[in-house]
Amino acid sequence: MAFEYAIVLTGSIATGKSSVSKIFSSFGFFMIDADKIAHQILDEQYQEIAQLFGSDLLHNDKVDRKALGSIVFADPAKRKVLESLLHPLIYDEIVRQATKQDKLEIPYIIDIPLFFEGGRYPIEKSMVVYAKKEQQLQRLMQRDGYNAEDALQRIETQIDVNEKRKNATYIIDNTYDSAHLQKECERVKEEILGDFK
Repeated sequence: MAFEYAIVLTGSIATGKSSVSKIFSSFGFFMIDADKIAHQILDEQYQEIAQLFGSDLLHNDKVDRKALGSIVFADPAKRKVLESLLHPLIYDEIVRQATKQDKLEIPYIIDIPLFFEGGRYPIEKSMVVYAKKEQQLQRLMQRDGYNAEDALQRIETQIDVNEKRKNATYIIDNTYDSAHLQKECERVKEEILGDFK
């Protein structure tokens, strides 16, 4: 059965999931990255994307993700169209990789940014990376060069991180520095290993 040993890594945009993912990789956890899978599938579906959203989004048979993002973040109906194309394909690939991992009978991590929003994956244990909204805003503007309005728009398309925190099995506090984040990850790693004994 897929997902028996899975733990979802989630949070909200710019809370620090990538940093946590790197730390857990360094602990030796196998990682399945939904975003990487999504990017791969997006490129495989480039002809379909061109039909749905216009061929000007393509450069050398690759989808301009930033331009596509601008379209779908501004229009919920278009976002739904994109999701109904990509999500079943992403799901199938994640299930395929997870089924392989479950055979090893050790915990592994699936990085799914929109785990709570999608409600698609029957995974019991979740790890939420937490940061304050103003930190998300600052990090997003710094990291991706958005202005405050665009950054806020992206944050508000997701369930508030405080809500996600209420539903989490494990919480990683990323409101301080990287040394604190490392300690938080080590603490949660011990909890996970204890829970899967």
